[in-house]
Amino acid sequence: MIKVKVCGMCDPLNVKEIGETKPDFMGFIFFSGSPRYVGEDPDLTLYHNVPHNVKKIGVFMNEGNHKILNLSIRNGLDMIQLHGNESPVSCLQLKLAGLSVIKAFNIDQKFNFDNLRPFMPVCDYFLFDAKSEKPGGSGCKFNWGKLTEYKLDKPFFLSGGISSEDMGEIKSIENSSFFAVDINSRFEIAPGIKNAEAVNNFIMEIKN
Repeated sequence: MIKVKVCGMCDPLNVKEIGETKPDFMGFIFFSGSPRYVGEDPDLTLYHNVPHNVKKIGVFMNEGNHKILNLSIRNGLDMIQLHGNESPVSCLQLKLAGLSVIKAFNIDQKFNFDNLRPFMPVCDYFLFDAKSEKPGGSGCKFNWGKLTEYKLDKPFFLSGGISSEDMGEIKSIENSSFFAVDINSRFEIAPGIKNAEAVNNFIMEIKN
């Protein structure tokens, strides 16, 4: 069964609402260039309102490992997502510190999945997003047909401009490593505020 991550959560009350839709993961962005940045010192109820069975993912971009570790401990993060130019060595250091690591890659038609091999032993998951000049993502899709070229035995999250209209195409993806979808801007009322009804309908349909 495909799992669902709802990313870019910023508001404690909205977190509580989305928690009731039973996603598998919630993402919190610690990159200051994002309109969904949680800030240096957010209200801790932002994290306390996440149900215990929903894993909290911190999203970082070219951040120092020391700061990532400190923020992960302080905010009770279960996993981290690295969305920049982080090296396999950096991923390994975080993994050895006890964190589950998701490494994100920006995909275009020229992307070669063989380039991910050095990351295989040091990451728990990959995440595939559309290549963009805009830091933190563009809200656009890449050509999902490209996934037929992915042959590595590492589960991946599919990200980038996913909306409820994509349900049929998502369900048609035949790749044994397809693990989860990552939804964000297409389910928003405003940056960082998700439409709970739309998220709930999406999760119910994808789980069926």
